[in-house]
Amino acid sequence: MAEETANDAQVAQDNEIALSNEAIQGDELVHVEELSQGDDLVQGNELVVSEVTTPTIGTRRRRKKSLVWEHFTIEAVAGGATRACCKLCKQTFAYSSGSKIAGTSHLKRHITLGSCPKIKNQEQRLALPSTGGTDNDGEGTIERRTKRRYRYTGYANAAFDQDRSCSYLAKLIIQHDYPLHIVQQPSFAIFIESLQPRFKIVDVETMEGEVYAVYQKEKENLLQAFNSMPGRISLTIGLWTTSQTLGYVSLAGQFIDSEWKVHRRMLNFMMVSSPHSENALSEAISMSLSDWNMKDRLFTITLDNECSSHDIYSANLRDHLSNKNNLMLKGQLFVVRCYAHILNAVALDVIASIHGVVYSIRESIKFIKASSAREEKFAEIALQLEIPSTKTLCLDVTTQWNTTYLMLLAALDYKQTFTTLETCDDNYNEAPSAEDWKKVEAACNYLKLLYDSAHSIMAAANPTANIFFHEAWKLQLELANGTGHEDPTFSSIAKDMHERFDKYWKDCSLVLAIAVVMDPRFKMKLVEFSYSKIYGAGAAKYVKVVDDAVHELYKEYVAQPLPLTPAYVDQGEGNNGPANANSSQGAPASTGDGLLDFDMYLSEIQSSQPSKSELEQYLDESLTPRIQEFDILNWWKLNTVKFPTLSKMARDILAIPVSMVSSGSSIFCAGTGSHMLDDYRSSLRPEIVEALVCAKDWLQYSPPATEAPSSALVKAQGS
Repeated sequence: MAEETANDAQVAQDNEIALSNEAIQGDELVHVEELSQGDDLVQGNELVVSEVTTPTIGTRRRRKKSLVWEHFTIEAVAGGATRACCKLCKQTFAYSSGSKIAGTSHLKRHITLGSCPKIKNQEQRLALPSTGGTDNDGEGTIERRTKRRYRYTGYANAAFDQDRSCSYLAKLIIQHDYPLHIVQQPSFAIFIESLQPRFKIVDVETMEGEVYAVYQKEKENLLQAFNSMPGRISLTIGLWTTSQTLGYVSLAGQFIDSEWKVHRRMLNFMMVSSPHSENALSEAISMSLSDWNMKDRLFTITLDNECSSHDIYSANLRDHLSNKNNLMLKGQLFVVRCYAHILNAVALDVIASIHGVVYSIRESIKFIKASSAREEKFAEIALQLEIPSTKTLCLDVTTQWNTTYLMLLAALDYKQTFTTLETCDDNYNEAPSAEDWKKVEAACNYLKLLYDSAHSIMAAANPTANIFFHEAWKLQLELANGTGHEDPTFSSIAKDMHERFDKYWKDCSLVLAIAVVMDPRFKMKLVEFSYSKIYGAGAAKYVKVVDDAVHELYKEYVAQPLPLTPAYVDQGEGNNGPANANSSQGAPASTGDGLLDFDMYLSEIQSSQPSKSELEQYLDESLTPRIQEFDILNWWKLNTVKFPTLSKMARDILAIPVSMVSSGSSIFCAGTGSHMLDDYRSSLRPEIVEALVCAKDWLQYSPPATEAPSSALVKAQGS
């Protein structure tokens, strides 16, 4: 009878706990309903476990859910008590005495803090994540109570998946360029074993398979995205060489999706016999397009190589690909030269033309920076000469011309200081002459044009093709004017720069101009204005070339079938004509207001006056106001229904990668020729090299992997 009474009291107590919605732990309010049986609660300074063996309403007891029971068994002892026995070391611990249960915190400490000798011997450190230690002044206790209350949903023998772990390891190797043979390094094996002893270290061949599996999965995802791509794709072509005389070609595709967002994705990284050959390059492009099911979607290609016979190279490449692909505008826009490349090439030419002075300044700065005494002496001289500059002398990075420009610019302000230092320090004899300083001044004057242009491009959040015309035409004009400078030092540098940039302007001004016409803030007006500045009285014929090309390209898009836009589908429209086209045929229906004759009159006027095309309507409309936060892609997205054909043309044109440097990267680091593949990657099989390069690019756009529920560390309320 006493036993039944005790059980009834226990059930009543459990009911009270179950009906409670909240429990106060320390200084925080924790929702009990969010905590499953076996979850941990931080209470004071101790990690405790919510009761798991208390029966619910009725007599049926809950199954023990705490993970400690994977390590312990319950053994009955005299007096109706039970003890928990460790499966590994066979030590026993108090668990229950009659109706009183001790909990599982002391059992967790046994297996997680290394108390079990068997676990120690196996070096299985299954420690619970820290809840915050207490330092000497006790501040850790406060931090533990306020900021680090965690709920653990798993620990110790949490669910482990060998295949999934191998896939994550492959992604780690891909994303951080680790060598595949890292899996064979003893230190790596020890590190992995300390984290998860059950993980079986795989060999290099198996890891190659894992890398390729990741590549294949990500490629399938990208293929699905391409299937829904509404427009054409433009390619960027990078050339790679190796120390083993092997050649690789990298192909990346840029396009604008149905939501008018720009995307650039690596497509292929394939080995070719001779990457600089038009035949080999055209074959690589054709294979790539076939591989991605985009044979009829190629719009332009952008090259970063420096070819002395660019016209012949481009023509041959265009001829090879035109046999297999339908090129728009007869291929006039097909080959684009990288804008970042031409900026770097011209800048390096300028620096090379004054290399002697650059060397002297670089050595002078090294001399001054060699000791604090020299730096103090230099600063003292500058103060005496009342040099107003606040610039700091700094050495350049020879592979980044912008740092050389900044070095020369700072040194130019201190030219008198260098000369004075040479007269009072017998150990210094590298001060540039007055003529040298004039060369530096001239070089900095024109390097500033390139420097500012590069920064304008890098500052653009979405570097669509329309922004490059602004930079190119201003640079072309400044360099052309510079050739007539009265100072021969200035004019000489300007002539060399203009000669090189003028070649780029002639090759690419048409595609740049068409792109800016697709900007509703400028249309043909900016082309007319800029060409009048560049060509003077002869500007009209150059403007006509652009105008004719825009109209001819538009006609090609009109000839293409257009998918129905949502607005037309909703209205039941069955045609794909312009938004302002009159779909009704014959006499209009009478509205019953007695003006049927008037309606007939309007119909006759409309039929006798052909409606404007979308392009003509777009060009005739007033320019969109120029505001700083203007988003050209969003403008076209909002005007797609109004200009269904022209918007398709704009989508393809604005997606042209005029610069091969991706958004957020530095133009100054862009190469001026072939890239070099390191010896390690050159030693791998070509398909593995492609998998590593492409998958690295794709993974940065993949959604992050979700953590397994059994091992996730979740912050509870109040953290």
